[in-house]
Amino acid sequence: MIAREGLLLIFSGLFLTTVGVLAAVRWDSFAIFLISILLSLLTIFTIYFFRDPDRATPSDRQVLISPADGKIIGIEAIENHEYIGGPAIKISIFLSVLDVHINRVPIAGTVDYVKYNPGQFFPAFMEKASEKNEQTEIGITTCSNSRVVVKQIAGIIARRIICRLTEGDSVQTGERFGMIRFGSRTELFVPADSRIEVSLGDKVRGAATIMGYLTEPGDS
Repeated sequence: MIAREGLLLIFSGLFLTTVGVLAAVRWDSFAIFLISILLSLLTIFTIYFFRDPDRATPSDRQVLISPADGKIIGIEAIENHEYIGGPAIKISIFLSVLDVHINRVPIAGTVDYVKYNPGQFFPAFMEKASEKNEQTEIGITTCSNSRVVVKQIAGIIARRIICRLTEGDSVQTGERFGMIRFGSRTELFVPADSRIEVSLGDKVRGAATIMGYLTEPGDS
């Protein structure tokens, strides 16, 4: 399965590659043939980048699944998160250009807000990218009235953040909601009493890897 955001680029690449091959044959040009080979390789990479595999998602209503494919590069305690309403845990995921770039909803609930902030384009693995880079932040209230936040952050190569969510949307765990093109960072903010199941350096898969569990009301 291919993400719809990549279809125009893929078809354009296929078209230009075909035109290049026909032109190389028509004019017997080795130079044009080499250009066609480069275009075909770029098109193959584009198809690979925009792949969108189906994933089996855990059904537990308190489970937090990974919002993206990539590597855990940070797990940090936050003294206070305004939306969550108290202490929180921030989990940072770095996506290389080889990772699947589809973003997934980490837990079912209702979208309270979607906030886009223009910014800079530091490398996504740098900590300052979390605050200074172009980003979109999504706040979700769960069925148990817990609050979580997902943040899409552009990297040094990424130049477009795609988010299809709007305020008031009802979302399901693992649902596709957007992507970031060509290398990026995705962050998950959860209440501080959540049970985290991942560690620094872990590789995670969007919609499949369990990041942790929210605490049910009344749990100690």
